[in-house]
Order: sequence, then C-alpha cells, then structure tokens
Amino acid sequence: MHALLMILLVIVSLALIVVVLLQSGKSAGLSGAISGGAEQLFGKQKARGMDLILHRVTIVLAVIFFLLTIIVTKF
Repeated sequence: MHALLMILLVIVSLALIVVVLLQSGKSAGLSGAISGGAEQLFGKQKARGMDLILHRVTIVLAVIFFLLTIIVTKF
C-alpha cells in the first residue's frame, strides 16, 4: 500500500510541475507585477481557454498532492 501511494505521489508531483511550467506568465518585469496585481485584484483580467484549464488542473493536482502527502505520512 505504501509503495502504491508513493508511486502515485511521484506521478502527481511530476504532473503538477509540468502543468505549472506550461502556464503562461501573468506579467513581465516589476512594472507588470505592480499593475498586474491591481488588475487581478479588481477582476479586470479573466483567464480564458487553455489558461483556465491549466489553472483548474493545477488546483486539482495541488489538492491531490497535499492529500497524498498527508496519507503517506500516516502510513
């Protein structure tokens, strides 16, 4: 059981890394970070298409990763 959980954890970890690297950057440079944060805060910038899918997949994989990590530490 422990070996199966560890294999799943490694697969989810690698998938999470790949999905995060596939996402496009939200802003470029320091000036983009300041204005990009304001746009994100007030909801003027909406994610569409592939960015939205990657964002949702990232959330799901992160939740699975944390759950698997907690379960592995219990065994």
